[in-house]
Amino acid sequence: MKTIARLRYLNIAPRKVRLVADLIRGKSAKEARRMLSFVVKRSAKPILQLLNSAVANAKNNFQTDESNLYIAKIDIDGGPIRKKWRARARGSAARIQKRTSHISLFLQEIDEKSSRSKKAAELSADQSKDKETGRTPRQQRPRFRSASKTARPVSKQDAKKMFRRKAF
Repeated sequence: MKTIARLRYLNIAPRKVRLVADLIRGKSAKEARRMLSFVVKRSAKPILQLLNSAVANAKNNFQTDESNLYIAKIDIDGGPIRKKWRARARGSAARIQKRTSHISLFLQEIDEKSSRSKKAAELSADQSKDKETGRTPRQQRPRFRSASKTARPVSKQDAKKMFRRKAF
């Protein structure tokens, strides 16, 4: 069961809207709502309104609980471009393009099958841990250089190269 909500002709460029959409893609509805309320970008408010609309559609039409919904897909497409002109030097003109966006938000209910497969994937990841350290390969400690190698002493010859003066 998919719930679809669409917002068309939003007066924000699609590449700016995609920055916010990438943050919430795949998240649960509650978590996405929480994230969008704190994002400072201008496109966060219309996406939050669209998410609220999609959740209300799911509750009304399919009697689903908000805690079971997640963002299955969010598409941002370019809408029509309004073209304007601005006067420039020597009687010429520069074109200004006001881009618009179309947003499609797809909510889906979390099934128990998919949650079981996620748990199985987590269990298999736990089994692939290194037996000595007890860590997965991604959790291995980063290797840092020692302080003696990073901070090398500056000699007079280096200073000459740096300042390019003969009398130093």
